[in-house]
Amino acid sequence: MNRICAALDVPDPAAAGRLAAKLAGHVGLFKVGLELFVGHGPAAVEELQKHGLPIFLDLKLHDIPQTVESAARAAAALGVDYLTVHASGGAEMIRAARRALPRSTKLLGVTALTSLAPEDLDAVGLPRDAVPRLAKLAIASGADGVVCSPQEVADLRAALGPGPLLVVPGIRPSGSAAGDQRRTGTPAEAVRAGASILVIGRPLRDAPDPAAAADAISREISAI
Repeated sequence: MNRICAALDVPDPAAAGRLAAKLAGHVGLFKVGLELFVGHGPAAVEELQKHGLPIFLDLKLHDIPQTVESAARAAAALGVDYLTVHASGGAEMIRAARRALPRSTKLLGVTALTSLAPEDLDAVGLPRDAVPRLAKLAIASGADGVVCSPQEVADLRAALGPGPLLVVPGIRPSGSAAGDQRRTGTPAEAVRAGASILVIGRPLRDAPDPAAAADAISREISAI
């Protein structure tokens, strides 16, 4: 399995399709995020489905259970393979999303955004043990896995066991700029710690040759 999920954070489906065409055969799945989906809705998903790879719809749903259940059902109708909710929405919200999805669609609970440094977590009232607590809540409520930073993978893998998916953004190959990500790690570090899927955006999107950048990351992972 190719662990690389290319985050196609571009403004429109045409741009997403061009980038996907370059990366097809070099990554394992494509991620549609808020920018692309809010701007263009299902058309963004439909454009990427032409390339035959699984689609990760990263909407980070967070609302009352009934609303999240309805939204998850609408996402399922698009045929996506992964969908995110905020684990902080609580057990019933996560269960509602799971009810709305077929088993073939993996539900992922977002723990804490990788743009938040420890002092930011303090500022928004999240204790330092929030990530493992939210991860355990998500899995107990029916999620197939969680989204966490590279710095938390090892502890979560030890706590959750081998089954749950650990989907890891904030991946930065050695020498790459961190941008607005605060809790980052390299591809090798994340996989060595137990990551299932690496979500990689700017290091692929902004590379002169996105396919070559993806291949270099694959080689780094394979060397572990």
